[in-house]
Amino acid sequence: MRKLLNKELERKSVDQYKTSEKSPFVLVLDNVRSLSNVGSIFRTADAFLTHAVLLCGITGQPPNREIQKTALGATESVDWKYYASTLDAVNDLRSDGYRIIAIEQAEESVELQDVDIEKGEKYALIFGHEVNGVSQNVVDRCDMCIEIPQFGTKHSFNVAISAGIVLWELNGKLSRKI
Repeated sequence: MRKLLNKELERKSVDQYKTSEKSPFVLVLDNVRSLSNVGSIFRTADAFLTHAVLLCGITGQPPNREIQKTALGATESVDWKYYASTLDAVNDLRSDGYRIIAIEQAEESVELQDVDIEKGEKYALIFGHEVNGVSQNVVDRCDMCIEIPQFGTKHSFNVAISAGIVLWELNGKLSRKI
């Protein structure tokens, strides 16, 4: 077995990425405080051809050196927009026909492996603050909450790790429906 060289990976250029068909997911960051997490989420969004990242509240915005260190240029490929209020982002997404989903531990949450994704639908996935999670007023406006099952002593994953887990699982579910 031999590791592939970068030139063998057939990565898209930024222009190719911009014109590629995107997944039906928009990531909404509700007051994510760590710039490293924001950059990591951009990089993950790029890897999964995510439609866009919406940065809300205190969430940092490009251009920012700390975001760029982990994004590795993904802020150039992935479309993004800033909202002072997450609720404003949710309202815009709802009016655009998105199903609004918080990734949060909540009453009546659905475990990630049990979520049904429909081809042709659009989904806004909301990830919250590293300590406080998704704001309750935002959860109140959601169509559902997805919870990632956990089995250890901790009660949560890092927000950037959560984004990767959720995008991996939901994109996999989508590809199995094709």
